[in-house]
Amino acid sequence: MEHIRLPKVEKVRLLDRVFTKRSRLGTLYLTATHTIFVESEGRMRNETWVLHSLVFSVEKQATTPSGCPLLIRCKNFQVLHFVIPQERECHDVHLSLQRLSQPERYAELYCFSYKPNDDEKERRREWDFLDLRAEYSRMGIPNSLWKLSLLNRHYKVSDTYPAELFVPESTTPSVITGSSKFRSRGRFPTLSYYYKKNHATICRSSQPLSGFNARCLEDEQMLKTILRSNPRSDFMYVVDTRPKLNAMANRAAGKGYENEDNYSHIKFQFIAIENIHVMRSSQQKMLEVCELRSPSMSDFLDGLESSGWLKHIKAILDAGLFVAKAIAEEGVSVLVHCSDGWDRTAQVCSVACVLLDPYYRTIKGLMVLIEKDWVSFGHKFSHRCNHLNGDSKEVSPVIDQFLECVWQLMEQFPCAFEFNERFLITIHSHIYSCQYGNFIGNNQRERIELRICERTHSLWHYLWSNRADYTNLLYKPDLSQTQGLLQPSTAPYWFKFWRGLYNRFNRGMHPRQSVEDYLRAIQEETEQLEELLASHKQKISKLEEKQVCPKAATFDKSPTAWVFGNDVGLANTPQDYTSGFLTSSPCQLKPPRSSLTLSPQDFNKTYDSSSHSNGSDLESGIADLSCRSPFSEESSRDQDSDDAAYCAT
Repeated sequence: MEHIRLPKVEKVRLLDRVFTKRSRLGTLYLTATHTIFVESEGRMRNETWVLHSLVFSVEKQATTPSGCPLLIRCKNFQVLHFVIPQERECHDVHLSLQRLSQPERYAELYCFSYKPNDDEKERRREWDFLDLRAEYSRMGIPNSLWKLSLLNRHYKVSDTYPAELFVPESTTPSVITGSSKFRSRGRFPTLSYYYKKNHATICRSSQPLSGFNARCLEDEQMLKTILRSNPRSDFMYVVDTRPKLNAMANRAAGKGYENEDNYSHIKFQFIAIENIHVMRSSQQKMLEVCELRSPSMSDFLDGLESSGWLKHIKAILDAGLFVAKAIAEEGVSVLVHCSDGWDRTAQVCSVACVLLDPYYRTIKGLMVLIEKDWVSFGHKFSHRCNHLNGDSKEVSPVIDQFLECVWQLMEQFPCAFEFNERFLITIHSHIYSCQYGNFIGNNQRERIELRICERTHSLWHYLWSNRADYTNLLYKPDLSQTQGLLQPSTAPYWFKFWRGLYNRFNRGMHPRQSVEDYLRAIQEETEQLEELLASHKQKISKLEEKQVCPKAATFDKSPTAWVFGNDVGLANTPQDYTSGFLTSSPCQLKPPRSSLTLSPQDFNKTYDSSSHSNGSDLESGIADLSCRSPFSEESSRDQDSDDAAYCAT
């Protein structure tokens, strides 16, 4: 609260992003965690809440006759354009938001003050929801080929790796230690995924410190043990995810890549994925195109192409597909690395896992995958997502690109994923929101030091508790295509712009409804109809209990009108259940007092003979169903009073 210079500003206008002449008048509030805009016009109290952790930049623009503009860009791609009446007020709000959105210490993050409940046992259960040991056990690890190593339990071999790692059964502690000293940041080759169908594996590491001619016998031995752990193959791939030029530049700095002359039985493969700086610049260019007020289609497409964003998404998907095919089709193990092994390596390994394993295409499976290959293996969330005020050159949308790769796959295989688009967008929002502790810190060691499990809540438990909102209605788990290896087309024309993520706050865009939204709307309408049916059945049962009419049934020989009593099985339109009678003509005639009383069996016989002897519409209620909605005023009206009046006559 000490960073808030001005907690409240009145007569603030929130401009429409596309139609600048449209605006909403209201009051702007600054709290310790949120900026809140409350509209003062209209009957409805509309509120816009912006979490300070989600604010990416705050820009104070030149003063105009109508006031001083303040532009707020958020990490979830929301853009808010306020006009504050006084320049001094705008200045105070600007300085306050700059400080509130750039915390300097972890203790200032929202997750440490967010407390939906204070039950310590419940909090611990949230963090126990995902168990990575159980995930490796699902893969079939440990076994005779792979074992659990606790050599890094105190984070002394590699301070960015997890405490528990799986390594080949035949390897020794001296080989692991020697290999770690020859790898950047001590990130030696270790298991990421085990394909139990053929024993092929995805391993990951950082680049070797090879320079132009340096070598390490322990590191060479480490790769041999990985190769021997796959008895069905006599070679393995080493995939460097960097462009070759970048890798050669690192070689001049004493780092580089594996020399095939020193590492026997490996096939080296470069896959050109650009570095974090290129990706950051590409996304910024793409977002600038999204913020154009009234772009033509050609301008938008030209801007999207020049940003290179979809080209980078394609490169990551190509790399993941190469690894997945090597594992599933060739049965060859793969070692994946980039420079430090926590950006491009995480992208490629996790995309390959999604393509290989149907489990990772389920709601819980994707959570486990992100926890395994991103959180546990030390992706630098705090730096890449700009959680704390630091070096802007460390910021990059690496995790954004992985989520988009999954979305692109969902577009090609709509029945293969248990989760929907909303699930990916919610994960993206909370990666940046700092509301939960899952993505705080840069590695496992930092999270333990911060006591994340003791002081914050887990996003995974929240998502699982609300999984009904994130379920894909098209999901078909038994489909053969769903079960096997996904082989997407990576031709450029298959890649789409993800409007649901980048433009979901833009009211000016045409709101094209997705198939998922359409199906969900149908599902909601079906649920409403079922509730209405249950309500009608309840009314029928009440009428039967009251025994309003003393006669079981009355029948008029005239084909224009008849009624039935307790046998509601004879009704064939929604109106029959509420009105208690059916007619073939617009005029609902009352039967005479002398009408014949029949049993249900006699009634059925009479109805069958009469309905087949003439061409009346008594056979079905199609006309009624096509003309009336069960939600219409006439059908939803309570009929108790009408029935009582009729019976009294």
